[in-house]
Amino acid sequence: MKLTPGKLAGLKAVSDARGVIAAAAMDQRGSLQKSLAKERGAAADGHDLEVFKTLVTEVLTKHASAILLDPEFGLPASHQRNGKGLLLAYEKTGYDATTAGRLPDLLDVWSVRRLKEAGADCIKILLYYTPFDTHHVNDIKHAWIERIGDECREHDIPFFLEFVGYDAEGKDEKTVEYALAKPSIVAGAMTEFSKPQYGVDVLKVEVPIVMEFVSGTKSFKGEAAYTREEALGLFRSVGDSTEKPFIYLSAGVSNPVFIETLELAGESGVKFNGVLCGRATWKDGIPIYAKQGADAFRQWLETTGVENIENVNKALQAATPWYSKVQPA
Repeated sequence: MKLTPGKLAGLKAVSDARGVIAAAAMDQRGSLQKSLAKERGAAADGHDLEVFKTLVTEVLTKHASAILLDPEFGLPASHQRNGKGLLLAYEKTGYDATTAGRLPDLLDVWSVRRLKEAGADCIKILLYYTPFDTHHVNDIKHAWIERIGDECREHDIPFFLEFVGYDAEGKDEKTVEYALAKPSIVAGAMTEFSKPQYGVDVLKVEVPIVMEFVSGTKSFKGEAAYTREEALGLFRSVGDSTEKPFIYLSAGVSNPVFIETLELAGESGVKFNGVLCGRATWKDGIPIYAKQGADAFRQWLETTGVENIENVNKALQAATPWYSKVQPA
């Protein structure tokens, strides 16, 4: 994969000295607002989101290579990132549940040009995607990603594409049946968006297994979709779906589960290139902020939050540099 000067500079800006992306993620909006309100027992507003994001950024970027934020509530936080790299999200939060296919949408008053002018080193897009949805739904999504890829090419800035799978028939994604289908969903998305017409530079992917269904692990909850050996094989085979740099997302699991996941990835030998890790580092601090306020949350971040991200950094010793997969254009 060949990288132009701007894309190469952007990737370096969000990576550590080894060429591994050890980034924190703090671009949650709607889900974070709901979680804060639930814990507080009263509404959370935009100011809450700004303060929460700023505290996470200020404390955790001391231990990360970059931070992922949103331009809606995250710009104040972007000025407190301790000189680390900045990824900015370009999509609206969530999706329209009344329309089939979890179709995406972009933020109304933002463009790649504007995000870059706001300080972004890289652009991030979240797409709900399964290769098993209808041709009509996926054709819309493919064209949408092509347009964003062209926009990022025009402004010579790296394009990070995050995809989150789902069941095309609307069934529960927390079942053993979905866990069995997940490897093919992740692999299909990685294969599709590695095609050159999309202009994606880094794939931000789900791990190809669901840890609670992996027998022989600490995360196992009693119902098996795969053995530990099968899980190791799935990390390798799904990783082979692309030659592009790819990083793992934490997908809302707890810190211990994500650490065990990364340890399993490392043991498998899959050539992953880092993480964009959000909730596995700061999620347990939501009730602290909601009930005790900003000062208590800062104290929590400086102790438990830092411990969480350092656990991730330790597990990232198994990651490989992205520059082994790219060359200057």
